[in-house]
Amino acid sequence: MKKYTYTEKQDTRSGFGDGMTELGRTNPKVVTLCADLVGSLKTATFIKENPERFFQTGIAEANMMGIAAGLTIGGYIPYPTTFANFGSGRVYDQIRQSIAYSDKNVKIAVSHAGLTLGEDGATHQILEDIAMMRAMPNMTVINPCDYNQTKAATIALASHVGPAYLRFGRPKVPIFTDPNQKFEIGKAWMVNEGTDVSIFATGHLVWEAIQAGEVLAAKGISAEIINIHTIKPLDVDAIIKSVRKTKCVVTCEEHQANGGLGDAVAQTLARSFVAPQEYIAVNDSFGESGTPEQLMKKYGLSSENIVEAVQKVIARKG
Repeated sequence: MKKYTYTEKQDTRSGFGDGMTELGRTNPKVVTLCADLVGSLKTATFIKENPERFFQTGIAEANMMGIAAGLTIGGYIPYPTTFANFGSGRVYDQIRQSIAYSDKNVKIAVSHAGLTLGEDGATHQILEDIAMMRAMPNMTVINPCDYNQTKAATIALASHVGPAYLRFGRPKVPIFTDPNQKFEIGKAWMVNEGTDVSIFATGHLVWEAIQAGEVLAAKGISAEIINIHTIKPLDVDAIIKSVRKTKCVVTCEEHQANGGLGDAVAQTLARSFVAPQEYIAVNDSFGESGTPEQLMKKYGLSSENIVEAVQKVIARKG
């Protein structure tokens, strides 16, 4: 089992900001829009270096999505930015009608996703956005796991044609991926190979899965851990190949159980290979205020919960 360590923590939104800075210097077609949240989305350097490629819409997210769609007609690659709660639920109609329906090349980039937004509470802790965007025709959905992967995903999206939803967060989380690791949209990353259980994780729950894997190894359980950074299109081949070997599954996400990664994996397996599955996800409830650590524990998203789920699912496979 490969050992993963880290020397630094950083917020994934900074990975987005630094990715935008690099794109600003290398791709003249990339522009960004913001709904009055430049500091929160870490785009200040891009804006300073490329003021003519920045559009401040104010707190008018719906208008921002329409403007972004229009910019694509001129050949630009717009990255509209806001909080995840506002960039999915509040503007769902505009995304559907103006971006996805006409397959516009818009990269929706949203921060402050999930429970680990923490003290801001349930009104801002979007836990349904992956489900909404998965259901949207033409939409690519990406949920990277750390700073390096978020930066790489941001850059990769500029070469991807079509609408996309890039989800990241506010809290500082371990940086454990290789900064030179290739990021390929739609291709899962094998974190650790194993034989007893397949753990499919997305976002910063990949790190929780790694911690759980170490505990499981000490118990004699070999966990195969795969980072599903692209939830749509899903890497079906990687999922089926892994589950054919291990015969059981645990999915891990900072999202509702309904409609997220767990359901995407279950749908895939139902079509080709049925296996027992356990979900690490929020179970049909809203969030609340608290520290990220408190909320991860209360809502059952910690490495300890992953260990318990693995033990349950292995018992079920017989």
